[in-house]
Amino acid sequence: MTDGHLFNNILLGGRTGTNLGQFKVHPGGLAWKRQGGGKTIEIDKADLTSVTWMKVPRAYQLGVRIKDGLSYTFIGFREQDVSSLINFMQKNLGISPDEKQLSVGGHNWGGIGIVGSMLTFMVESKQAFEVSLADVSQTQMQGKTDVLLEFHVDDTTGANEKDSLMDMSFHVPTSNTQFPGNENRTSAQILWEAILDRADNGSGSSGEAVVTFEGIAILTPRGRYAVELHLPFLRLQGQANDFKIQYSSILRLFVLPKSNNPHTIVVVTLDPPIRKGQTLYPHIVIQFETETVVQKNMKLSRELLDEKYKDRLVESYQ
Repeated sequence: MTDGHLFNNILLGGRTGTNLGQFKVHPGGLAWKRQGGGKTIEIDKADLTSVTWMKVPRAYQLGVRIKDGLSYTFIGFREQDVSSLINFMQKNLGISPDEKQLSVGGHNWGGIGIVGSMLTFMVESKQAFEVSLADVSQTQMQGKTDVLLEFHVDDTTGANEKDSLMDMSFHVPTSNTQFPGNENRTSAQILWEAILDRADNGSGSSGEAVVTFEGIAILTPRGRYAVELHLPFLRLQGQANDFKIQYSSILRLFVLPKSNNPHTIVVVTLDPPIRKGQTLYPHIVIQFETETVVQKNMKLSRELLDEKYKDRLVESYQ
């Protein structure tokens, strides 16, 4: 029993759809692998901060939070799986999953909880829904009592994933006691500032790219693009097409020098792929001139470099 448990047909939940795969719990932690190969998630037990169970329609859901603030949702467990998994996690991972209840009343008023990068909407102490603030591209006030969230547009999508959450807004009355306002700031502003602290708004309020490469030749999908590197995503901007790709969708990078040729090929492997019309592209193939040298400065503040990207990024690259 201590070797672990395998569970098939488990869905990895997400804002733009779900992926089916195999879930494994073992003495070293948790793992999920997409069915048919591709994306793999591995979580070391030392990185686990909390695990929760919830009864959802026709199945049970496992929620996992880790130290860097990220959260994962795995859906599709059977009722008989719950006790065995709880016992295994308690004995081998040193963590006791807590039970959460789902609100099914359909009410659209309640309270908001923010833990790490997750925002949870609660109705009478039950969870109605939750969203990852890492997916928020922009948040702003609308009037004095409304907070608008806009989410990153990600052009990597599976063939059957047609719907994606684009935006949502919260109305926060001035009489709200959870986020009490004052003479200078309304309750909605207090909530907005709490979200702003945790939302991934790119490199600044303007969403400016950290670095941009102009006129890059891309062989697949064919065309010349400006390649913009933002903090949460990669953008390919061409004359006819514009793609936004979350870094979490990038599986591998290959640098392929071509012998007796002035070009070097860089292949970006995606899961899920980007879509152009009815065609899916699991690989972006970029062509560079091998001998060309460029100097690029990062458009990041010194404070951000020191606090968030210390020992990971430097101010300038050649």
